[in-house]
Amino acid sequence: MGFFERHLSVWVSLCIGVGIFLGHALPAPFQAIGAMEIARVNLPVALLIWLMIIPMLLKIDFGALSEVRAHWKGIGITLFINWCVKPFSMAVLGWLFVRHLFHAWLPVAQIDSYIAGLIILAAAPCTAMVFVWSRLSDGEPHFTLTQVALNDLIMIVAFAPIVGFLLGLSDIVVPWETLLISVALFIVVPVVVAQWWRMRLLAGGGSAALEALLVRLHPVSLGALLATLVLLFGFQGEQILRQPVVILLLAVPILIQVYFNAGLAYLLSRKLRVDHCVAAPSALIGASNFFELAVATAIGLFGFESGAALATVVGVLVEVPVMLSVVRITQRTREWYHS
Repeated sequence: MGFFERHLSVWVSLCIGVGIFLGHALPAPFQAIGAMEIARVNLPVALLIWLMIIPMLLKIDFGALSEVRAHWKGIGITLFINWCVKPFSMAVLGWLFVRHLFHAWLPVAQIDSYIAGLIILAAAPCTAMVFVWSRLSDGEPHFTLTQVALNDLIMIVAFAPIVGFLLGLSDIVVPWETLLISVALFIVVPVVVAQWWRMRLLAGGGSAALEALLVRLHPVSLGALLATLVLLFGFQGEQILRQPVVILLLAVPILIQVYFNAGLAYLLSRKLRVDHCVAAPSALIGASNFFELAVATAIGLFGFESGAALATVVGVLVEVPVMLSVVRITQRTREWYHS
């Protein structure tokens, strides 16, 4: 992982400060950007999200799905965590912490929105940074690629129903038109574009051409992420300055969620005698989130100034340091795992 990625939390924090400052100094441009939307989907943010996601999806080879049988135990464990545990456990944690334990310290009008943001964050399994975490944990690369490709396909059909179901259970009104548009814009379209582009590159110049393009697009992807955060916090500035403790409180259920899911995947892998090179990335895939998709969906569903958008950005803040700690845990427990 490069210098920039290792310190992603620092750059995110700087973007928060820049966004808050610009939101106060230049409110008119931010209001104009916020008004550029169709069906509550903000068009500038949609463009930035595509710039983030498409370079990441170019790495995905759906032909890797042929490897499913070789690592069926690890894949089964991770699918169970990603789709049967994580979204539902986050809904419970959101209900417990946001609606009850932290209720007195949070703005009442945003309670439902915070819970919605946490659910959206948990319903989107990571597809990009997982490759970094897997490499750092000496993970089996074919397993990681197969799992990510499978999660991408499942997200196309499962993300919207799970989010809609859990928001409904939380008594949050679901704007289904916007949710389905978000799925089309931020999952279906990027996957189709990325796979078409990938096939063209491989046909014309082979893997060398693909790798060269990925190197060129990498800073574009990261820059788009940071620009999105500047926009987001330009709108969130007033709320954050009034109640900075909100970010710390929202981080609590996210932290619990990450360690719970990582630990569950790791222990299940040990129980089923899965190789450590599969167990470690399985824990990391089960715990991490596709925060780019979550941020975009939260903005589309509830707006820039919503608690849902803020909750997903808190996920960005904690993602890198927490996942690095999970990598460290899996490496230091290697002997215990094989005992």
